[in-house]
Amino acid sequence: MKGVISIQSHVVYGHAGNSSATFPLQRMGFEVWPIHTVQFSNHTQYQQGWTGQAFSAQDINALITGIDNIGQLANCQAVLSGYQGSAEQCLAVIEAVNKVKAQSPDAIYVCDPVMGSPEKGCIVPAGTTEHLVKRVMPMADVIVPNQFELGQFADMAINNLEDAVTACHKALAKGPKMVLVKHLHSVSNEKFTMMLATKQGCYIAQRPHLDFDKQPVGVGDLISALFTAGLLKGWSPEQAFEHANNASYGVLKETQNRGEWELQTIAAQQEFIAPSEVFPIQKV
Repeated sequence: MKGVISIQSHVVYGHAGNSSATFPLQRMGFEVWPIHTVQFSNHTQYQQGWTGQAFSAQDINALITGIDNIGQLANCQAVLSGYQGSAEQCLAVIEAVNKVKAQSPDAIYVCDPVMGSPEKGCIVPAGTTEHLVKRVMPMADVIVPNQFELGQFADMAINNLEDAVTACHKALAKGPKMVLVKHLHSVSNEKFTMMLATKQGCYIAQRPHLDFDKQPVGVGDLISALFTAGLLKGWSPEQAFEHANNASYGVLKETQNRGEWELQTIAAQQEFIAPSEVFPIQKV
């Protein structure tokens, strides 16, 4: 049985981290083997707070070893990583990817390098960003940063579309084969913008902004999962990119229609198969 190892945060209630990524991957036809970096009662943007704990790097190593012991790393199609609860967990992710690729050479590594953003403040433990920039992101086949995270990796400020293209080229030169920027907020005030960069060129995907009283959490985790699923289906990067944009918009639209804050991942599951609205990508 082939599958995807997803090493991310997990919330009991709602959809963020693995709770946002697992079901879309499953709905698109893939087995998922989730490993949680933290397990919280709910995501961290609730005013009431949250409960739960971070797991140790040794916990991640032990689970990878257990999967290895039953001979299943050879059946791993991809490793997907998201929020890391400590700098040491980044090292465990590196070890996991190396073990998988040693036994499944065609497996891809998709890194969502969660560092936070200036608006939300630093939401990752000390040392995590440094490990992501210097060690984790360069070894990834695909990185899925937001604008801030791309700027950290490319070591430059991003203020417009031209800057974003330059930053993506710098990122590609450091090792990854693809860069999907899950939110470029400096490109347009009217539309939500994402960018895909490969050695073949750069593309943008745009869709309408949707207004929420409180911004949903877990959208980036959803986009990373959708893009990973598209690549594993054998779609071109451009097809996978367009689908990720369309399907994530459909989930957000359903969330808005229901007056909810938590992503309506289950209610909107048909969007993963046939998005209700299509926004063609454009080459830049």
